[in-house]
Amino acid sequence: MTRTVAIVQARAGSTRLPGKVLRPLAGAPMLAHVVARVQRCNRVDDVVVATSDAAGDDAVAEVAAAAGARVFRGSETDVLGRYAAAARMAHADRVVRITADCPLLDPAVVDDVIAALSPQVDYAANVLVRTFPRGLDAEALHADVLARLDRIAGTRPAREHVTWLIHRRPEWFKTASVTNPDGDDSDLRWTVDTEADFVAVAALYRALDLGRRLAPWREVRAYVRAHPDIAAVNAHVVQKAS
Repeated sequence: MTRTVAIVQARAGSTRLPGKVLRPLAGAPMLAHVVARVQRCNRVDDVVVATSDAAGDDAVAEVAAAAGARVFRGSETDVLGRYAAAARMAHADRVVRITADCPLLDPAVVDDVIAALSPQVDYAANVLVRTFPRGLDAEALHADVLARLDRIAGTRPAREHVTWLIHRRPEWFKTASVTNPDGDDSDLRWTVDTEADFVAVAALYRALDLGRRLAPWREVRAYVRAHPDIAAVNAHVVQKAS
């Protein structure tokens, strides 16, 4: 039976918003909300939080364990190596890459990405062509493809960004793009990378009581479209290059 493991990338360090994954959001650290959402994916068998072995990430490991995730600690800078080692620890056949700065992640969207990863496909994602709100990002790849990346990636960007090589050398991989069936909502920003992002997401958590319930992403979108002042809070933020 194919074993699908979601690996949540999380560190306390952040150049734009230090400690963001540990910030309280509706009564719990933001990371705990992300883990809880991934745990509700129907196609995920196990959830691992991959953080660094630096002392500054001890709190990340503690929050992850308290949230019910398995914890893997590895290199602070070689994120690809950390991912590959975490996948081996968890005996993964398929790996789902999630980042800890997406507290509005929808399990149904993640499941759709996993479903697109057929045996004939190396990598499936909803970020190849961006049509979902930024912050619903999910990537899935076979464990042997991740191991291949770990073997051949030699540059600093390829080691720091797990799937960098797939995006830079698409001719080397068979990919599947998962797009928004409703059209293009890529103008919406639901990830947390700056203080403005956090303010916007916290407003949505309060308005929709997301600390106690998981609203489907379309419900969140409908609220944001009806309250453009919330989207305006972080509309000016330029996504950090990866």
